[in-house]
Amino acid sequence: MANEQRTVPNGAELFIRALENEGVKYIFAVPGEENLAFIEALRNSSIQLILNRHEQAAGFMAATYGRLTGQVGVCLSTLGPGATNLVTAAAYAQLGGMPMMMISGQKPIKSSKQGLFQILDVVDLMRPLTKYTRQISNANTIPAKVREAFRLASEERPGAVHLELPEDIAAETPASDTHIFAPSDARRPSASQKSLEMACDMLREARHPLIMIGAGANRKRVSQALLHLINVTGIPFFTTQMGKGVVDERHPGYLGNAALSSGDFVHCAIDRADLVINVGHDVVEKPPFFMTPGGKKVIHVNFSGADVDPVYFPQHEVVGDIANSVEYLAEHCGQCANHDFAGLMEVKQAVDAHLQERAEDNRFPVIPQRIVHDVRQVMPDDGIIALDNGMYKLWFARNYPAYDNNTVLLDNALASMGAGLPSAMMAAMLYPDLKVMAVCGDGGFMMNSQELETAVRLKLNLVVLIINDNAYGMIKWKQGQEGFTDFGLDYGNPDFVTYARAYGAEGHRIERAEDLQPTLAGALAAGGVHLVEVPVDYSENRRVFDEELSELTCRL
Repeated sequence: MANEQRTVPNGAELFIRALENEGVKYIFAVPGEENLAFIEALRNSSIQLILNRHEQAAGFMAATYGRLTGQVGVCLSTLGPGATNLVTAAAYAQLGGMPMMMISGQKPIKSSKQGLFQILDVVDLMRPLTKYTRQISNANTIPAKVREAFRLASEERPGAVHLELPEDIAAETPASDTHIFAPSDARRPSASQKSLEMACDMLREARHPLIMIGAGANRKRVSQALLHLINVTGIPFFTTQMGKGVVDERHPGYLGNAALSSGDFVHCAIDRADLVINVGHDVVEKPPFFMTPGGKKVIHVNFSGADVDPVYFPQHEVVGDIANSVEYLAEHCGQCANHDFAGLMEVKQAVDAHLQERAEDNRFPVIPQRIVHDVRQVMPDDGIIALDNGMYKLWFARNYPAYDNNTVLLDNALASMGAGLPSAMMAAMLYPDLKVMAVCGDGGFMMNSQELETAVRLKLNLVVLIINDNAYGMIKWKQGQEGFTDFGLDYGNPDFVTYARAYGAEGHRIERAEDLQPTLAGALAAGGVHLVEVPVDYSENRRVFDEELSELTCRL
């Protein structure tokens, strides 16, 4: 009789079956006692449990899975402190447009003998950070809630969803007629014919059009469509930080990256343009440029309409599947004899010359330009770098040419520290045959450095480059920019080589600039987990960003 009863799934088993039905391959987790029935159901499933060392890292990995595959990444925590540790990852996925589901446990809701111990209203906590958050109060509703959560997480604009599974509901036997819902095959709608024709009219009327590529364009079909549009029309293009690599940046029409919001070389091109076609831009990204009333015209091409913002208010919107919209523009707008790109290409020449400066400088500690140059030299065309957040992110955004989409993983929406290592781990898991490197500051690395153990346990091939200045370097730069005294932002670090070896990884310390490139190349070739520490000289921040750019760009 007991065996017959076990063939009828409990709530946890039904939940796992619903996840399998959605095609889930991994669950990234730090479980608690409230998740034990779920973990037992997972033990007998096709889904692989990835045990993390902190819930935030589990969430970052799940979000990055969503970013790289377009499918919903799933992570799991217990109640209370486990769920609150997912909050940053929820915001990371929500602002970054990454499909992710969080599952948190909870005490029994029908009868509990522990009072309010560890109990928070997690559903309400997650409400402003997600597209959908619900407590499951009846096992019969599990399939419907899972399907609805996956639908919303995947639909444009993708983002985070959350389900809370209480302990007693996980153990509850659902009704015999409870069934699992098939995933939807709905396709994204295309933009209206009228909006597409109007965009073509604006493009034909423009003298100096320019294309901007944002985060929403970072998908294979959009990449192909954009390359077609650029080749057919000859329009130059630039990218936001999260749009890097959508089109190969070796293309002769590539002008550069808007790593700064104003005052960089690329902004000279924006100033000279009379029309900017923004493909996949969203105001959650730090503004790549500021619009002004009566200034240049902007066409917004995206899956959804533009949020009206004081610095972003496009005159025309093409709302629908981006790839279809861009293909239409390529096929119907045509080349225009009145287009004049001479002034824009002058900017490109200045950018290209500027980015070569000091790229092979031998001083030590190593300057950012040399670090970026050496990383690019050792990474193959399809190699993936995952950047944490810090001063070096600006240098990589400007100076590191990306050759394919999603080969530069960075976050310029939430811009959270601590995401670089877990994001790189996810890329290394998904693409074991590709070369993957996490690029972290010492501050960001230490926020989730414990995940080195996870990387070693998973036998990943991963290089972790730590750019070390013993300080929160970007904030120090801002502190100086704003005229404040240097104060309160320096700290000490562990011996990173010894630290890496304590986890079973290999550790390397750079002591001459000339050693960086061969050390990185050797680590990538060797396989396994390698940590490479390089001291950085950030005096170039002030020289380039605060002094040189203001002098050089105003001459263009």
